Amino acid sequence: METLKAAIPENLKRAIGDSDVDDLRSTCSSLHRFFLHFHPFHQMITELADPKYALCAKNKDAALKSRLLGNQCFSNADYAKALDCYTQALREAPLDTASDMESNLVVATLYINRATVLHKMSLIVECLRDCTRALQICPSYAKVVVAKDIDAAWYRRGKANASLGNYKNAICDLNVAKSVEPSMGGKRQIEGELKILLDQCKSTTAVEQIQHTENNCNTVGEMPHIKLQRVSTPDKGRGIVSSCVISPGSLVHAEEPYAMIILKQCRETHCHYCLNDLPADRVPCILCSIPLYCSHQCRIRATGQMFKIYPEYNGFFKNLPSDLGEYAAEVIQCNDSELEIGDITEHKHECQGVHWPMVLPSEIVLAGRILARFLLNIPPEDIINFVERLELSHCYKQMSSERKLDSHIYAVVLLYCLQHSCGIMFSIDEVFISQVVIIISQIKVNCMTVVRLKSIDAHGLSGRFGEFPFQSGAHSTSNVEQVRVGKAIYKAGSLFNHSCQPNTHAYFLSRTLYLRTTNVVAAESQLELSYGPQVGLWDCKDRLNFLKDEYAFLCQCTGCSEVNLSDIVLNAFHCVNTNCSGTVLESRVHDSEKQKIKHFPISDHVDKNADIYEVCLRVFKQNGASIDIQPGYCLKCGSYCDLESSRAAVSKALTCIKRLQDAILSQQISSITISDALKSLRLLRLNLHAYNKLIAEAEDSIAQAFCLVGELQLSLDHCKASIQVFKSLSLRNSDSS
Repeated sequence: METLKAAIPENLKRAIGDSDVDDLRSTCSSLHRFFLHFHPFHQMITELADPKYALCAKNKDAALKSRLLGNQCFSNADYAKALDCYTQALREAPLDTASDMESNLVVATLYINRATVLHKMSLIVECLRDCTRALQICPSYAKVVVAKDIDAAWYRRGKANASLGNYKNAICDLNVAKSVEPSMGGKRQIEGELKILLDQCKSTTAVEQIQHTENNCNTVGEMPHIKLQRVSTPDKGRGIVSSCVISPGSLVHAEEPYAMIILKQCRETHCHYCLNDLPADRVPCILCSIPLYCSHQCRIRATGQMFKIYPEYNGFFKNLPSDLGEYAAEVIQCNDSELEIGDITEHKHECQGVHWPMVLPSEIVLAGRILARFLLNIPPEDIINFVERLELSHCYKQMSSERKLDSHIYAVVLLYCLQHSCGIMFSIDEVFISQVVIIISQIKVNCMTVVRLKSIDAHGLSGRFGEFPFQSGAHSTSNVEQVRVGKAIYKAGSLFNHSCQPNTHAYFLSRTLYLRTTNVVAAESQLELSYGPQVGLWDCKDRLNFLKDEYAFLCQCTGCSEVNLSDIVLNAFHCVNTNCSGTVLESRVHDSEKQKIKHFPISDHVDKNADIYEVCLRVFKQNGASIDIQPGYCLKCGSYCDLESSRAAVSKALTCIKRLQDAILSQQISSITISDALKSLRLLRLNLHAYNKLIAEAEDSIAQAFCLVGELQLSLDHCKASIQVFKSLSLRNSDSS
């Protein structure tokens, strides 16, 4: 892409950078004409979109190589590596839904190989699902010889069901395995297994039959019943209000995405459809090697690919006794018809092995999915009406010159890629290109980042801390963080405005967006959620810069336009007078707060005796009085602080805290490391304001270390100290509303 950008004439770059929405047709036409006569552009499109150059197509030779490597790892008892190799082989192996029995047998064999590994790793439910997948491809699959042992699909499924306590199903599986097993030795082995199972059934008074089916990404639950209204205001434009008072915790909105895309860094760890964590028995796409899914159902919903049992396999069922035939048919026949599949499946137009969906940025591929909905349902000449009916605001005018140029280039490239992939001929002209530029700018403003919670557990250590021994695994800690996994367009959800002091919280279950209130929301008040940073997490300057760069708007919420407690002390220094609780601001924070509206709302919810309140009271005019505030001077007593010296001390202390954090991760905590961290904490408290976020984070790290070495009371004390800081930072102007 950089080659294309570098080749564009400077005068055209300037015209695009200076353009407004009204200029788009002209700038798009000029860029398109340039690319049409630029050979590297055509070469790039060919490499990105021509199936002959497909890098993500199925590859029989690559699958064989991965399978052989998996076999070698299995022989060496490296089951984790073998699992990865067999999964990669499944990703690469071609599967023919029509006639290629040899290819299908290879895929079925790979599922059995992986099922064997999963069983070795005690992942029994995953093993059971892989056995079922192998049988859905080749129902009469009898056996694969591994290390001279019979390892059959039905046999392996029976063993897995037995391990799960599903004895009735296990007996049926083994009886089917016995029926299809060609060798007498194999039949005798299965008969022995059946005898053991029957004895177990007789000795078991109550057998709980557990159903272990494919993962299901649907979530059925509470639905919103509060009536919301769409409004428009001069300062914030479109927004959502309620016609009545809403209590905290109320579900106000639930919505499925109009279009969704997984982020590149999560392609190997999360399902490409529901964005949930991938299980060990992840499911590949049938036609290309790009996506991985958590289940057969997610693959069908994303691609529309339904694998059908061949007609000749009907004879397999007839050759079994009637009761076993019915059981085998129930296991093998997929209930695909029961799945709700939309008219447009989001991956289908990408599923030709071409690699433009892998190469282009995620938001551009997301734009492609929006356009695919249009191209496969609506005449191409209706593109303007389609974009208008999306009813999404855009930020083209506010975009930087660089981003305007990028959006032009990607719009042209994307349209040519889609022309190859969708199988629909349409005219690529300045009208179509300009509307794609608008869609790209709409995505920038309206796209929601889908997040998942990730838990990182640390377990207790063995050893000695001071005079006290401690045992391995006796105690553990868990850190939870939000991980960005995808981007999505929620058409109604995009109407909710942003605030750094939100009254609404957004969360995701599978693909569904849910919005709940966090505060009491008065009638006719806007429901607002945070697009990322909130008061108490980042300071005002950082929030404003993030929102401008990410969403192209200047935030004017109360948290960014009025002085609030958190922004003052979040990164503040301590007064040099140890008896003073005042705050010393750096010039960066000082300048940011000066630009705010000179107003500090006094609330009954704020403790007026608290030091944090007293600090803010002096920042701007209160009751006709004022104080001249300068960076480096205490806001309470006016004492001067040498900020350069304070920064050096803080940097030294944070180095020790970082050493402790590394020791926690490496499970190498020593009494010296903790002692140094405690000294560093005291140094932080001498130089930073008591409510500085860095102190809370240091307290939390020390608490985790004490927990891991078994000093639970000390851990609790430091936890309470950390929580106290964050509770103080949560005091904010919105409490007064």
